[in-house]
Amino acid sequence: TDLRVERRFVPESCPRAVRPGDFVRYHYLGAFPDGTRFDSSYDRGSTFNVFVGKGQLIAGMDKALVGMCVNERRFVKIPPKLAYGSEGVPGVIPPNAVLHFDVLLIDLWNSEDKVQIQTYFKPEKCPRTVQVSDFVRYHYNGTFLDGTLFDSSHNRMRTYDTYVGIGWLIPGMDQGLLGMCVGEKRIITIPPFLAYGEEGDGKDIPGQASLVFDVVLLDLHNPKDGIAIENQHVPEACERRSQIGDFLRYHYNGTLLDGTLFDSSYSRNRTYDTYVGKGYVIAGMDEGLLGVCTGEKRRIIIPPHLGYGEEGRGKIPGSAVLVFDIHVVDFHNPSDSVSITVNYKPSNCTVLSKKGDYLKYHYNASLLDGTLLDSTHSLGKTYNIVLGSGQVVVGMDMGLQDMCVGERRTVVIPPHLGYGEDGVEGEVPGSAVLVFDIELLELVSGLPEGYMFVWNGEVSPNLFEEIDQNHDGEVLLEEFSEYIRAQVDSGKGKLAPGFDFEKIVKNMFTNQDRDGNGKVTAEEFKLKDQEAKEEHDEL
Repeated sequence: TDLRVERRFVPESCPRAVRPGDFVRYHYLGAFPDGTRFDSSYDRGSTFNVFVGKGQLIAGMDKALVGMCVNERRFVKIPPKLAYGSEGVPGVIPPNAVLHFDVLLIDLWNSEDKVQIQTYFKPEKCPRTVQVSDFVRYHYNGTFLDGTLFDSSHNRMRTYDTYVGIGWLIPGMDQGLLGMCVGEKRIITIPPFLAYGEEGDGKDIPGQASLVFDVVLLDLHNPKDGIAIENQHVPEACERRSQIGDFLRYHYNGTLLDGTLFDSSYSRNRTYDTYVGKGYVIAGMDEGLLGVCTGEKRRIIIPPHLGYGEEGRGKIPGSAVLVFDIHVVDFHNPSDSVSITVNYKPSNCTVLSKKGDYLKYHYNASLLDGTLLDSTHSLGKTYNIVLGSGQVVVGMDMGLQDMCVGERRTVVIPPHLGYGEDGVEGEVPGSAVLVFDIELLELVSGLPEGYMFVWNGEVSPNLFEEIDQNHDGEVLLEEFSEYIRAQVDSGKGKLAPGFDFEKIVKNMFTNQDRDGNGKVTAEEFKLKDQEAKEEHDEL
């Protein structure tokens, strides 16, 4: 005659139990005491959905469901007076029948419920939280209250991307995502009237189902966002900042907002080299690289509409906010010339270097960021060149002009006057600005331009006869070389300094050997002033 309830399984966690007025979804098997089944929700493939304590159930079931937890299983014996009494249900339940129900509670909610949020991880730094009209990217597992999985973005290996608070989501999710930080993890429990309501979604979610979303927020931006710049290190000395049209070399690590690395110039062991403000890089980077100093480190946060947009690219998903940690190695402008800073000049500085002079100097060569490339000091010997003869890069030829012995200067050479886009493999990076700290140690004055040999006195009127020592009317290379060496050794003549003697003499001889037969005759032999008049090659 009494209602009997046997609790056959009670879950360890029971955050909420059924109270009168709650709406429940449950499965059941209905049988008579002899085991004959008269009804089953399992056979129909859907739960029984009903309010408790509002007279929508037989009295015994109204009482038996109170206090149940989701996933709890109860065996209920209901006497006729709390079931269908003396009348029964024609064709189904006879009069005065005792009913047995095996009940499993699937879902539970109340019309006064709100969205429940349980945050179980929050990053220490949370510079920004989700607001209405923000666009978010997040992963989720979607389950019912009993833990049954109905959907997962992880299984699709793709985030769910959407605007928040403008009706693109079910109302409960719109509420549940507000206030989240990137990297935050929370569980959002949504009653059906803030989800898919009485009808469900027509596929995986039944009507009147409470939904539980385990969410991790990966990305967040607003369509009105511009780039954000966080200065991490700015050198004390910053003589110049990048402008539109400059060419930059920089290192970077590229990550998503959640810290996932998608690219790094460091891993390639090569800087990224590009013009700024010319559309060679994404719009956000074009903007973020303006106003930087050499050696500066900054973080540039770029919203997707200034990055790779809705489609993404490679390892970058669509609608992703990008974070670039950059280190500026150097920059220059194609219009730059050589920059010369004199650090020391002797008081007696009358003889200045010019084209053709033979120079001996020490140098330290480095990049703009201070990376040492080369040093004559470490080699223990000077670097020796003929100025303006193409033995060094154009910028160095320019930087060594008008210098006196003992002078020290710093010469900054842009790449188009240095080693260009290719650089020197293994030594000088492509498109690198070079910095030379130079000290001139010795200067040997060169000859006038166009001369490889000059006389220090009057030229003999019988020059050819003097060279032609055997008086056969022909001068061989050996005779020519021997004569020139004798003039230099005696001080009567001077060769252009810094060049190989044999090469200079052979060049001079070849210029005189006009028919190319290896011999110079008196008719072929001419001095410079004679050749100039006749527009021939000069000696």
